[in-house]
Amino acid sequence: MEKATFGAGCFWGVEAEFRKIKGVQNTLVGYEGGNTPHPTYEEVCSHKTGHAEVVQVEYDPAKVSYQDLLNVFWENHDPTQVNRQGPDVGTQYRSVIFYDNDDQKRLAEESKKERAESSRYRRPIATEIVPTADFWRAEEYHQQYLEKRGLASCHI
Repeated sequence: MEKATFGAGCFWGVEAEFRKIKGVQNTLVGYEGGNTPHPTYEEVCSHKTGHAEVVQVEYDPAKVSYQDLLNVFWENHDPTQVNRQGPDVGTQYRSVIFYDNDDQKRLAEESKKERAESSRYRRPIATEIVPTADFWRAEEYHQQYLEKRGLASCHI
C-alpha cells in the first residue's frame, strides 16, 4: 500500500470522490501544512493554524496509479482558485498536493504543467506542490461525512 495526500477544498466531497476509485483501500480526512499540533476543526477554520483540509488516500498501486489519483484530484475542483473553492473561502480550502517521495513530486509537477499548458483554464493554476508535513486526523464526525448521511457528493 502507498499513500497520497490532496487538498482540494472542503474535504467531505474530495474524500467521497476518492472512495469511489477501485484500488483505494482507505481514506482519512484531516489537516496538513500548518503550524499548530493536533488542530481542531474550529482552530483550522479560524485561519490561524495554516492547515489545509486534506484527504489522505491509502491505495494499492497494482490497482490504481498515482497518476490516476492525480487525475481525480484535478477533475474534482477548480485549481485556479486561490484559498477557496466555490463559496468556501480560507487558506484551509487551498489546492495542494503533498508529496511523499521524489516520484510523487515529479508526477505531480508534470501533471500540473500539462494542465497549465492546456487551454482548459482561463486563469493560472494556483495548486501548491509541497513535501508531506504532519497529518492530523480530523474529528470522527468528519470521516466519511457524506457517506454517513447518504449523500453521494457535495459538488458546487
